[in-house]
Amino acid sequence: MSQALTVARPYARAAFATARDEGALAAWSQALGVAARVAADPRVAALLPNPRLLQAEAVALLAPEGASEAFTRFLAVLADARRLPQLPEIAGLFEELRAEAEHIVKARVTSAAALPAGELDALKAALKKRFGREVDVETAIDESLIGGAVIDAGSVVIDGSLKGKLARLQSALTH
Repeated sequence: MSQALTVARPYARAAFATARDEGALAAWSQALGVAARVAADPRVAALLPNPRLLQAEAVALLAPEGASEAFTRFLAVLADARRLPQLPEIAGLFEELRAEAEHIVKARVTSAAALPAGELDALKAALKKRFGREVDVETAIDESLIGGAVIDAGSVVIDGSLKGKLARLQSALTH
């Protein structure tokens, strides 16, 4: 995986620079997201390395409807370099660059059950205060947590789940 990220990084930076210069970060983000999801589909992923697939066909397959000319040129560069399979990594790195530029922290809150809107708003406000930035919260449900939640905000992970507390208690009792 780290090799794929190393290969993807310069392409993500180039895409970000182009999108920023165009003032179209959101449009590029959306287009990259669509192209990455298509490229990650197992049927498409098996087709992309095929040398008989023409560059124009690959670009037509991956470019979302209404994508800018600059975006389709970017896909053509990727196709020419045989880097289309790295689109998911490129899209992920692009999103990191965009979040940093827009001073947004992306956080994933995984809870045992769906969080009520009020709790989610309070959690978002607390994270905004802690990081001093806007927070984009994505939620997920994992019933194995039993109760509580796990917050993953980049390099910060806060495990307030009952499952995590039980694991820490077990570790303390056995050591």
